[in-house]
Amino acid sequence: MSHAAEPKLVPGRVYRTRDLERWSANAPRLARRLVEEGRLVRLSRGLYSCPQQGPWGAVPPEDRELVRGFLGDDRFVFSGPAYWNALGLGTTQVYARTLVYNRKRTGVFQFGARQYELRRLPFPKKPTPEWFLVDLLEHGRGMGAGAADLAARVPAAVAAGRVEPARLIATAKRFGTAKTVAMLTASLGDA
Repeated sequence: MSHAAEPKLVPGRVYRTRDLERWSANAPRLARRLVEEGRLVRLSRGLYSCPQQGPWGAVPPEDRELVRGFLGDDRFVFSGPAYWNALGLGTTQVYARTLVYNRKRTGVFQFGARQYELRRLPFPKKPTPEWFLVDLLEHGRGMGAGAADLAARVPAAVAAGRVEPARLIATAKRFGTAKTVAMLTASLGDA
């Protein structure tokens, strides 16, 4: 068989239809054939994964790989309750969708059985606990506590060594609103 008919697919990797163009002039037809053969799994329109086999069958792609495949680059960061709850501020909510900040898309997207909420918002290359705290105060509506209640718990997080006050204020000035900066400044003034 020709090179175009037998692409070298990497297990666990996510492919867009356009990624298959290097193996075929008709990438949609190739994608359909590979799905029929079980070599690809359709996640959504134009998005496929090459199943990786685990001890109990096919393993779905990792979140990072799935979002990378969808967006076509690595410029995104995961956020949301899993990261916010780790701050130890008394939030224990869960969220049905994975929250992803990126530079390209906004909306709720379903890939296979998983939902992702993509938002075009500024974010650092390497998120810190301070950034997640500012993010929680800015975007964490419905987390079981209001922003003022959460800000009042910040001195305890500082005392426990989970966040650094100067870095927190600098992060709030860069990624937060004036209201968030004022709330944190007042809260840390008591610390």
